[in-house]
Amino acid sequence: MDENIKYMREALREAGYAAEEDEVPIGAVVVCRGRIIGKGHNMTERLGDPTAHAEMIAITAATEAMGGKYLNDCILYVTVEPCPMCAGALSWSQIGKVVYGAADPKRGFSLFSPSLMHPKTEVSGGVLAEECSSLVSEFFKGRR
Repeated sequence: MDENIKYMREALREAGYAAEEDEVPIGAVVVCRGRIIGKGHNMTERLGDPTAHAEMIAITAATEAMGGKYLNDCILYVTVEPCPMCAGALSWSQIGKVVYGAADPKRGFSLFSPSLMHPKTEVSGGVLAEECSSLVSEFFKGRR
């Protein structure tokens, strides 16, 4: 199985946990040298914290596992394109690569400035995009 698909499925699992908690279903995992070292899903409602995005939770777990603030040798897999806040945090972590599922046409970082990411960070999108997108779409359909 393709590594990107394998780890995006893990991020989708995290997104499922968010959905179960009535959070926007976005999930993320940080992988370093073939091992998941950080996981997260949206927890903004539970924690009453607008910064508790899946990426932020996963970054915190990963830096703790690494024993430092840099994630140069790591890859973040996230179900939806990071927002500008998360892109900024990913830049500060100097993450090696970001792989996202669905683009975010309303709040994705690339709408504002692709340079929000660290210059050395490789970014790619579209991995299991349909699954990632439909999870969020279904969540919001149920809200309207």
